Amino acid sequence: MSRSVISTPNAPQAIGTYSQAVKCGNTVYVSGQIPLDPATANLVTGDMDKQIRRVFDNLLAIITAAGGNFSHVAKLNVFLTDLSHFALVNQIMSEYFTQPYPARAAIQVAALPKGAAVEMDCVVEL
Repeated sequence: MSRSVISTPNAPQAIGTYSQAVKCGNTVYVSGQIPLDPATANLVTGDMDKQIRRVFDNLLAIITAAGGNFSHVAKLNVFLTDLSHFALVNQIMSEYFTQPYPARAAIQVAALPKGAAVEMDCVVEL
């Protein structure tokens, strides 16, 4: 099976020892994305709507670089420091995805990198 690294300047560069995504065969494993602005590498703060959208935009940039789009997402994991934002994630996700929606988990966590309030990763099948 072939294995390749996916990288794009349209999403934040890795802030640790990982790749933006790794493609194995037809499956792409996209690393967790927090609301970092790829142009400035600064965390988008304040309005949770903007933070969630930045994360979806970062995921989409990586998925696009791999040759896919959101219809190819098989599994999405959502990590929130406050699960009260669950309904907002659902609302915004419905703007980015169409049915049939991917499988998904939404988990409240104590903390995320750089003090982010939201992080998402996904598995894509091309």
